[in-house]
Amino acid sequence: MVIEYIIIIIYSLSLLLIFMYALAQLNLLLNYLKARKKVDNSEKYNFSNTNEIPFITIQLPVYNELYVMERLLKNIALLEYPREKLEIQVLDDSTDESVEITAKLIKEIQALGIDIQHTRRSNRQGFKAGALKEGLKTAKGEFIAIFDADFLPEPDWLYKTVPYFKDPEIGVVQTRWGHINRDYSTLTKIQAFALDAHFTLEQVGRNSQGHFINFNGTAGLWRKECIYDAGNWEGDTLTEDLDLSYRAQLKNWKFKYLENVVTPAELPVVISAARSQQFRWNKGGAENFQKMMKRVIKSKNVPFKTKIHSLLHLLNSSMFTCIFLVAVLSVPMLYIKNEYAHLKIYFYVMSFFVISSLIFFVCYWFMFKAIYGGGFIKFIKYIGSFFTFFSIAMGFSLHNTIAVLEGHLGKKSEFIRTPKFNINGLKGEWKSNKYIKKKPSFHVILEGLLALYFVFGMYSAFIVGNQGGDFGLFPFHFMLFIGYSYVFVKSIFSKA
Repeated sequence: MVIEYIIIIIYSLSLLLIFMYALAQLNLLLNYLKARKKVDNSEKYNFSNTNEIPFITIQLPVYNELYVMERLLKNIALLEYPREKLEIQVLDDSTDESVEITAKLIKEIQALGIDIQHTRRSNRQGFKAGALKEGLKTAKGEFIAIFDADFLPEPDWLYKTVPYFKDPEIGVVQTRWGHINRDYSTLTKIQAFALDAHFTLEQVGRNSQGHFINFNGTAGLWRKECIYDAGNWEGDTLTEDLDLSYRAQLKNWKFKYLENVVTPAELPVVISAARSQQFRWNKGGAENFQKMMKRVIKSKNVPFKTKIHSLLHLLNSSMFTCIFLVAVLSVPMLYIKNEYAHLKIYFYVMSFFVISSLIFFVCYWFMFKAIYGGGFIKFIKYIGSFFTFFSIAMGFSLHNTIAVLEGHLGKKSEFIRTPKFNINGLKGEWKSNKYIKKKPSFHVILEGLLALYFVFGMYSAFIVGNQGGDFGLFPFHFMLFIGYSYVFVKSIFSKA
């Protein structure tokens, strides 16, 4: 009976934490809906007055981006801004043949009269954070725009973003990510779904109430003074953007999030690339929780509600651990429920926590409606998108739990870049991409075994109890089976 009670306690705590996170999401939804009714009266630079146009440095941190360098540089060269007020730094840590291609492209752009420099380092110390920090030493701009290699800002992007720095308290302006290949595959659709939830519901919901948000590593601008005041870039976590964001906001710098300014980008189309990106983001989130938790709690200038949202924000990735525990323990819980009649009241109480899923369903519908529009047909489409997303997200829970545990335990690992593919819409060939990880990790085998485990969970629904089975958890186990099967099969066969 001791083991049963341990399972019950862990299962209950995990459900409670997921419920708390769901309530926080609901609060962000309410904030989001209020924010959409507000008119933005921010003070802005008047670009008709040439004296008000600030100098901008664009930083492009790249590492072995053979397939997208030409697209990136040609796109950046199209940005509209007075040339005497603009410089571009290509912070190139590459070790392959892309170096020569990049150098040639830069010379062609320089011939157009654009101030663009090719900056190379002898090592990758600090990874992306180290490259940004190195470039900052010679950056002439008052403001620093940063774009990863797969981002394609519109020509008027600077004119839409820079003016907000008229407010001297603004340290960062962040734009929403768009997705040029959203409909390429099921994998890209679920990635877009998750990112859209973050960039609408979460970023707007937090920013509108003055809670901490994060610079997303790309498609945004920093005030150079803010970077230095916050302590500059540090490479001791895998999410250097989240790290610097929190240090800046703890120094009272304000962040401005622009939901209506969309910066298109390419989503990973092969699951090994998505896995490496997910691992870095989730591990980095856990590392930053360990790094920032005490600073947030002890800060005297941060309101209590902002502290709560900040801690939950930093624990975002840790929710995968709760999901994983609930998933794995749900099968023995099915047997415990039907074996111990005196625990019936407990299980009635636990069934209340299904409301967490309903909260997520409602919250994400508003996100979906804001992007695609409402109506009955769109709602039906949303239902399919939501359950596909939810199932596959749960299928990633083992992989992401390992990342989270490594982050919390302080295990260090190299910054693994996400391979880029140069795919637009439904077109593009990726199978010959030299950067794709060919060999699946051992975790993939465990994911295959978990898929079988949840088949057993579905089978158990028919055999437990004395009245023809117990099917309360059957839909949950079915979704877990779908999710883990998808991740396992796609990882083994390395297809998008």
